[in-house]
Formats: sequence, C-alpha cells, structure tokens
Amino acid sequence: MPDQATQHIRSPQRKVRVDTLVRLRWFAVAGQLAAILIVEYGLDFSLPFWECLAVIALYAWVNVVLRLQYRMTPRVDPEHAAWLLAFDVIELAVLMFLTGGLQNPFAFLLLGPVLLAATILPPRMTLLLGLFAIGCATILIFFHLPLPWAGDQSIELPPLYIVGIWLSILLAIGFIGANAWQIAEEARLLADALAATEIVLEREQHLSQLDGLAAAAAHELGTPLATISVVSRELERAVPAGSPLADDVKLLREQAQRCRDILGKITELPASGSPFDRMPLSSLLEEVIAPHRSFGIVIDLVLPDDRSAEPVGARSPGILYGLGNLVENAVDFARARVEVVARWTGQDVAVTISDDGPGFSPEIIHRIGEPYVTTRGRDRTKLAGEPTGLGLGFFIAKTLLERSGATLAFLNRIAPAQGAVVRVRWPRAEFEQRVEAE
Repeated sequence: MPDQATQHIRSPQRKVRVDTLVRLRWFAVAGQLAAILIVEYGLDFSLPFWECLAVIALYAWVNVVLRLQYRMTPRVDPEHAAWLLAFDVIELAVLMFLTGGLQNPFAFLLLGPVLLAATILPPRMTLLLGLFAIGCATILIFFHLPLPWAGDQSIELPPLYIVGIWLSILLAIGFIGANAWQIAEEARLLADALAATEIVLEREQHLSQLDGLAAAAAHELGTPLATISVVSRELERAVPAGSPLADDVKLLREQAQRCRDILGKITELPASGSPFDRMPLSSLLEEVIAPHRSFGIVIDLVLPDDRSAEPVGARSPGILYGLGNLVENAVDFARARVEVVARWTGQDVAVTISDDGPGFSPEIIHRIGEPYVTTRGRDRTKLAGEPTGLGLGFFIAKTLLERSGATLAFLNRIAPAQGAVVRVRWPRAEFEQRVEAE
C-alpha cells in the first residue's frame, strides 16, 4: 500500500552531505578573508588584522580536517551537522567580537548557519541552534572590541540602536528560519510522496508484467504437456494391468492432466498486462471494482443504455491503481452504498465515484490531492489501534490519473444528501491515445 511504501522511504534518518557543508565553508573563508583585506588595505581602517586572520585560518584548517575525516563517508547525521553549524556560529561571533560586535554591519551573517540548519536539520536542532545564535548576539552587545574606523577616530553607536539591531537579528532568525524550514519540509514531503508514487506504479506494472509472463508460460508449456499426456496414455495402454509400473504410469498421466488444468486457469486470467492489450471502459471499471465487493458495501456500476460507442483503451496499471484507490476510499467510508457512474461522448470520458458516507471534511476539501493530507479518518481494513497511515492515497491516485491525461474534482453531495463525490474526466482522444502509448 502507498502509506507503507512512504513509511519505508521516510524511515531512514535524513543525513547531510559533507560536500555541501565543506563547499559553503570555503565560500565563507573566501568572503571573510576578502572582507578583512579590503578593510585593512583598501579602506585603511585599523583592526586586529592578525587576530582575525588567525581565526579564519583556524576555520579553514577545521574545514580541511572535516574533509579528510569524512572522505569515505559522504554524509553525516543531523546531530554532527548541528555541531558543525554551531562551530560556524562561534567563528562568526569571534570575528564580530574582534570587529565591533553588533555595530559591525556583517553581524547579520549570524543568521546564515541558522537558515542552513532550517533546511537540513530537524526542528528541535534548528531551534537550539537559533537560540545559540541569539545568545551569541546578546553577548556581543556587551563584549566586543571597537568597530574599525579611519585613523585614530572611533565610532560608538547609541545603545538603543544596538538593541534594535539585536532585535532585528532575533526576529530574522525566528521568522525567516521558520519559513525556510516550512518550505524545505514541504519540498521533502513532496519528494517522498513522489517517490512513493513511483514505487506503487512500478509495483503495479510489475504485477501486470507477471500476468503477461504467466499467460505466455502457460501457452508455451501447453504443447509439451499435451505430448506428455498422449505418451503417458499410450504407455498406460501398453503396460499390463498387473505390472508394478501401471500405478506409476497412471500417476504420471494424472499429474500431467493436473498441470494442464492449472495452466488453463492461468490462461483465463483477465488481460495479460501488455501495453497492447485493450479493453472497454466498462471492463476496466469491473476489474477496478471487483476486489472491493467483499466488504459488505453495495457497489453499483452505472453505464449508459447505449454502449455502441464505448471508449476502448489500454489496460494501464496507473489508471487501474488510481481508480482502484478512489473506489477503495469510497468503500472505506460508505455507510451502505457506493456508486460508480461512467459516461462518455465523442469528446470526453468521465467516471464519477460517490458514496453515502460523511463526505470530505470542509477543512481539507480544498487540499485533497496534496501529499500527507488524510481525508476522512476511518479504515475498515485496519484493526483497532493500528495507525491510519500518512494520507498519501489521494495524492498517488491523483498523480497517476493526471499522468494519463485526466482531471479530478473532489466535492461533497449537495445537502440534505451526504457523501463524497470524485469526478475523473479524460478527453476521449487523450484516453484512447495516450493510454495506448503508455
């Protein structure tokens, strides 16, 4: 099922690429070195040049050690990455201490490691790193060397202005950090959901291919088994009734016949799964509905009276799974009845799936189809106390059906009637042509 696939994807702890951290640190070393050289020699300001250079050299040396230590390990766990980013904050804070504290316009660089943490680390570690950066900024209000300035002049900004800078850093860390984490988390969830979709589609295609291989094997094995049956029958006639070989020859004939019966059942399986196997829309819907008729819910398939122009397309694993997921959800929440209505014209093909259950929650109806949105909350197939899943079913169904050219609409029945309605529509040419091309 999709939720199980996604749990498998999301279960490993997300690790951070060492190469990413090393590259960003080298950019920081180059930028810091350029800044102190410009201030010292370009602007001719007096600053503790050698002390700053020593701090940057130590930072570069740590970067080299990091590269050497993890040369065989391309990724580090989030906890180690958090310590490395905390070291980045310390290095920036020491440079700020040497060059004027929060009076230094580069003080806002303290925000950098926190933003990086927000995109790659769990929320708890990001919060701790943000608090640590705020603590360093607070210390720099009271403890710092003078801001570098021209000649023997010095500049001292008003305390209220320094507090304003500190407050702006605090708000930037909180607001921008939270937004960066939210955007990165949504991107991670979408990537996980798409990966789960690919796993589900690959599984469905694999099962369809197995159907085709089974039917092909049954066809190929039919001839040699028929030969074995004929030969065993001739041997049975040739062997005298009292011979010790009579029972063995009879057993051989019976087992050969049994094999032929089994292969006959395999060849009677519906559609082989080949991309060239075509089936009418009504047959496709019957195949979708069949696995869900044993849950005590009546499923009605409503077709037009005139079926002379019924659309015919390929047996697509994506469409079968997508529609099957929608029917399963309807059966899951229906009180007594689910209705699947198929309609078609010369221009389009439409399938409407409705149930008499509680309908979609108003809070999430506009978000249905997004990953990790749980729709209604009850699952007949799960035991009491089991988790209800991650809410990926509609996302996967929507993704697979849209890939086939369909558009989906999710709505509730008009009061006083109750229940959810899902409408799936293809342009007829899109349904019959694109599905064939899969």
